[in-house]
Amino acid sequence: MLDLISMILIVVGLCLFETISSIDNAIINAEVLSTMQAKARRWFLLWGLLFAVFVVRGVLPWLIVWITTPSLGPVGALTSTFSNDPLVIEAIESSAPVLLIGGGTFLVFLFFHWLFLEPKRYGLRGERFVRTQGIWFYAVVSILLTVLVYLAIKREPLMALGAVTGSTAFFITHGFKQNAEENERRLMSSEMSDVSKILYLEVIDATFSIDGVLGAFAFTLSVPLILLGNGLGAIVVREVTIGNIERIKKYRYLKNGAMYSILCLGSIMILDSFGMHIPSWLSPLVTISIIGYFYWRSIREMDAGGDQVPDGV
Repeated sequence: MLDLISMILIVVGLCLFETISSIDNAIINAEVLSTMQAKARRWFLLWGLLFAVFVVRGVLPWLIVWITTPSLGPVGALTSTFSNDPLVIEAIESSAPVLLIGGGTFLVFLFFHWLFLEPKRYGLRGERFVRTQGIWFYAVVSILLTVLVYLAIKREPLMALGAVTGSTAFFITHGFKQNAEENERRLMSSEMSDVSKILYLEVIDATFSIDGVLGAFAFTLSVPLILLGNGLGAIVVREVTIGNIERIKKYRYLKNGAMYSILCLGSIMILDSFGMHIPSWLSPLVTISIIGYFYWRSIREMDAGGDQVPDGV
């Protein structure tokens, strides 16, 4: 019974995390879809959903498992996506530190980039000040990577490679996201055909989904659960895209909740990679609590009718 409750909690946490962390993606999708013909919109919302759930969120975990556990081979890694075979789970867990430190580094870098450099609605005291110190982002992440690599080499050299790979993945995907935001205006125009817009939206979706896929390993190493939780989250995001995007925008602090969840999940993954025991319920509980708090902050501001950007509680 406890295992079933734990699995349900993990899936709920994954679904919530995937949904909240994909808000930016949903906003871009909704705004671009508004410039497309009805037939193209229906095509994207149906086939694009199937691609997002079964290809992007199915293939990415499989590739990650295969790369970090090459002894399984491509077929074994693919089978493990839909299997709870104890031998397969054991093989995956043996290579877990490399996967966890890589994913954790990626997520922590993602948080610090948001904290130091990205425009935001300030939800906690001190965020405005940190935003004015944006130049320190590169110093902070460089020192953090150096410390992680130093500690990882002493424990397991491959973990050091995992940390460097995580930082590399962050800067590559950040480049794609930045390019997507800069090209959003062109997507909103009539310069591109509906087919081109659909293809571009699929690329954007794949890029944004990396955060959710890597963060999912903080919840569990069971790829079937990751596929289920992230897949449900992707369905929710599509529903938001269809008709509720303006309502979602009113919850002004949900992005803050997603980013603080990312910091906690990244930290949990890094600690776990160094052998600290992390109970399976901690990641979903932390995610639900943090997002719940910022959801409450959003409702409180809506009820107060305030449109100001507060600096702190």
